[in-house]
Amino acid sequence: MTEKGFIPLTSELGVPGTSYRIQLGLINDKWASRLLKGRDVIESYVYKDEDVEGGFPNQNLIVGWVLRTVAIPNINPHQVMKTTQALVKQAIKKKEEKRTVAPLSETKEVRLEKVPENELRRPKVQGWVKAESDKAPEELDEERLKAFKERAAAKKAEEQASVEEQASVVEQASSPTTPTLHTKRQLPSIPKEGEVVKAPEISVISNFCPHCGKDLDWKFCPYCGKPLPHE
Repeated sequence: MTEKGFIPLTSELGVPGTSYRIQLGLINDKWASRLLKGRDVIESYVYKDEDVEGGFPNQNLIVGWVLRTVAIPNINPHQVMKTTQALVKQAIKKKEEKRTVAPLSETKEVRLEKVPENELRRPKVQGWVKAESDKAPEELDEERLKAFKERAAAKKAEEQASVEEQASVVEQASSPTTPTLHTKRQLPSIPKEGEVVKAPEISVISNFCPHCGKDLDWKFCPYCGKPLPHE
């Protein structure tokens, strides 16, 4: 059978135990199988309508055609059937993929409907839009100059206040404060005019050594060894 116009739907699967390969496809929109060896096509076969069951050629017919064409003794028909089943699965998958992709000639032009203006949902405009002023350029320049002077004066006053504050802090830090000492000692009152002031009586304290001046409460000074006076 002629090979002309063969459209492959499967890959080329080898026949177990041989160097031949089988492939399924279409010739003039009819199912066909071909047998290959190396790069050469040995034989092709187109199946009749009655040979097709469920949209695909009968697998037993494919196996019988392979066995008749190869004519190799001791070939295992069961292995040939496995190869045929794999080819049919590939052909089914390929044909379903072709159905899902419609040709451009069959596609219809889709006309989009225009949405009314009142149903359109446009995003809200964010930001500030500067309105055009009706003032003359000279007036605008004067306003800009006035605003600039006000900003400069405010900045200068702020800087002056900051300098004064820093100077006050430095002055407080540099001037030491005299701490006030609180004591329970009572000073003698100032005598009045004509009043005679008596000197305070000095009593002999027995715990002071008259020789070396140590403050002791012993009979003998432990430092100089001399007896201490007692009342």
